[in-house]
Amino acid sequence: MLLTIIDRKLKCFNNQLIKIDKWSVKASQYNHIDDSYKKKKLAKRWNIFDGIKVQRDMYSAFLIMNVNDDLKSIDKDKCSERFESFIKLHNVEVKRLSGSKNLGSFAI
Repeated sequence: MLLTIIDRKLKCFNNQLIKIDKWSVKASQYNHIDDSYKKKKLAKRWNIFDGIKVQRDMYSAFLIMNVNDDLKSIDKDKCSERFESFIKLHNVEVKRLSGSKNLGSFAI
């Protein structure tokens, strides 16, 4: 229902909701640095890539932002180009949320 509402609102601005093939993309399992997939337990909320700690949901959103036009695969080159900028924004947001009483999946 939420996606229907969002899609309806987007159409008012001549845009549309684009749905990826989540089974093929596997955003929560992918590591763009070494181009590998690793299944993780849902309780594992943080990834560590080359010593960089990244919140799992934020990283998944980053990967989805860099999905190929086929909506089934991730553009590794695009991820590599944009990762430095993403991690800077990620760290700012994690710092902001660390002052919150209800961290949820952002708890370290």
